[in-house]
Amino acid sequence: MNLLFADASALYALVDADDRFHGAAADAFSRMSPEKTLLLSSSYVVLETLALIQARLGLDAVARWKADFQAILDIVWVDTRLHEEALTALVAANQPAISLTDWTSFLIMRERGIETAFSFDPHFARQGFHLLPAP
Repeated sequence: MNLLFADASALYALVDADDRFHGAAADAFSRMSPEKTLLLSSSYVVLETLALIQARLGLDAVARWKADFQAILDIVWVDTRLHEEALTALVAANQPAISLTDWTSFLIMRERGIETAFSFDPHFARQGFHLLPAP
């Protein structure tokens, strides 16, 4: 089974046809076999994705995302330990452009041995992860 971490940049791009990454996200997603690929994400990424969808596209788009994507994601619910470790990493790194959600994602990926992110965020690559689609 191919395990990929799904980031908000890719999940949002799948929904918004006007997003600059929509075509690349849709193409990469269409090549993912449900029998061979497991998309894992975090509750923070889902929250970030839904906040963007709601603000930019409205509640109808949130309902479509819920119907189309929520069931295909294996969601890691961020607990106190993970939140505190990510917050510690955020402060220690002193890189204001990298969010708490991203640090949480990096920790989940490292803990689970996930090497590839379905993402357009270059911070994943700078942390040593592969991006799908590749830049």
